[in-house]
Amino acid sequence: MIITGDDPEYIAFVKARLRDQFLMTDLGPLRYFLGIDVSSTSDGFYISQEKYIQDLLARAALGDERTVETPMELNVNLQLTDGDPLSDPTRYRHLVGSLVYLVVTRPDISYPVHILSQFVSAPITVHYSHLLRVLRYLRGTITRRLFFPRSSSLQLQCYSDATWASDPSDRRSLSAYCVFLGGSLIAWKTKKQTAVSRSSVEAELRAMALLTAEVTWLR
Repeated sequence: MIITGDDPEYIAFVKARLRDQFLMTDLGPLRYFLGIDVSSTSDGFYISQEKYIQDLLARAALGDERTVETPMELNVNLQLTDGDPLSDPTRYRHLVGSLVYLVVTRPDISYPVHILSQFVSAPITVHYSHLLRVLRYLRGTITRRLFFPRSSSLQLQCYSDATWASDPSDRRSLSAYCVFLGGSLIAWKTKKQTAVSRSSVEAELRAMALLTAEVTWLR
């Protein structure tokens, strides 16, 4: 159980009442929870999944120590028939599933993970090679963290973008957005649009509509 708030006396009261009713141990300030590392400084909080990435790379057992600068090449259009089917897709599915959870603190891999997740039912060799590229990118950027400053405004700043007809299989576009609360990144998403956009303007408007719904909920 994690207890949060800005009233230390009431937090102590709640913990005392819980100890009266349940067998529990006070582990002190939050440092590690469900694969997420949390560190506190006088300026704010950092969250990361460095240990989670280390464990993921160990399970992946990459045969080299190479790193890459970006998680995915530009203008890549992956399809279902660009290579040979994997003899055992279990490994691909396991690694992609792990990356989906990693997006919780690594918005920089949100786009490639979204793309690779579309092929978990029938992955091929080309998909697996792009998956390995994401892992090599993570190896070179393993120390990256999200920062949440203690002193920050409560003003929402939002950004959206979209591709147009980027999926060659169904001609649907992708929407993407990120939302900042002051200087803190608090929400982000990459998602395929539910309908075919007939122009790049329509694709952008659909992305803005998705972001507007998110901002309305946050407010």
